[in-house]
Amino acid sequence: MESIKVLSNLRMGERWDRLGVSGETIFAESFKEFLRNISNSSLIVVNGAEATLRLCALFTLVPALRRPLIAVDVVLRRPENAKELLRSWIVRFLLKRVDYFVHYFRDLSGYAKYFDITPQRSGYVPFKPNLRYRVEAGPNPDGEYVLCIGQSMRDYETFFEAVATLPIPAAIPTPDLAELRRHRSRFTRNLSAVPGNVRILPDDKSQESLLRILCGARIVVLPILTTSLCASGIGLYLNSMLLGKCVVISRGPGASDVLANQAVLIDPEDASALAQAMRRVWEDDTLRKQTAAAGYQYALSLGGEPELCERVLEKAVDWYIQSKLHRESTLVARYT
Repeated sequence: MESIKVLSNLRMGERWDRLGVSGETIFAESFKEFLRNISNSSLIVVNGAEATLRLCALFTLVPALRRPLIAVDVVLRRPENAKELLRSWIVRFLLKRVDYFVHYFRDLSGYAKYFDITPQRSGYVPFKPNLRYRVEAGPNPDGEYVLCIGQSMRDYETFFEAVATLPIPAAIPTPDLAELRRHRSRFTRNLSAVPGNVRILPDDKSQESLLRILCGARIVVLPILTTSLCASGIGLYLNSMLLGKCVVISRGPGASDVLANQAVLIDPEDASALAQAMRRVWEDDTLRKQTAAAGYQYALSLGGEPELCERVLEKAVDWYIQSKLHRESTLVARYT
């Protein structure tokens, strides 16, 4: 059995046997630890865009250090102006050093267009509800309000426009406007201008606060902007499903390419469609509870952090085996 050493900032287990390959994971908590252990590794599995780009830059400057590189959950945004377009070209150039990408969504059309990240260089694994194993709250499909929540690529303005036409109670957590802007969400009005049926819920950003806010919801709405290139809101919709809530979410990467009956899907940036979906789910208990039950079973099946790391490890090992077989067949063809 072949043995390899995987250098990673994901906790994938110190020693393991997968797909006929035995291995050891060297955990790197910082970039310095990546640097210190690169020479001892057979394969690098790095989580997150920042760490990935730093390693790509390092391999560009010092090619002798390069190792096979698998990048997990690289979140990228569509360039919106000249400065961002220039940066996207640099990112695209650096990411050529990545051998394989692991995503939490399937629709790569935006990534292929702007960053040349194609299905041929990518694989999909399902994400996980972050609350799994951390809280003991059971599923409850009932609640007091329609909740719009989240910071990444959220379209609060469409939610406000839609909910203002409905005779149902709604809520949002206390918004952090700076963070909403940083994560490219659309929230342009003053709090005094939100519709009268929208409550502002206290939110100290703790897990306890998140749990309280989600548990109080009857429906969780995640309106995502059309400019989103990747899975936005996936952690929140899985947490909501794990708590037994019916989720309404915009079509797009990480939603319509992953979900079926586990959520109610709507067109993005369409206030009329969103209003119709919220009214239908609010009034139709059967639809709401059936959708919530399907979402709960899906979220439950995904496990938590250990199961996600297991999925990433198996995907990485499978890529390692396939790439090795490809290199060997190419070498045989060259000399026959």
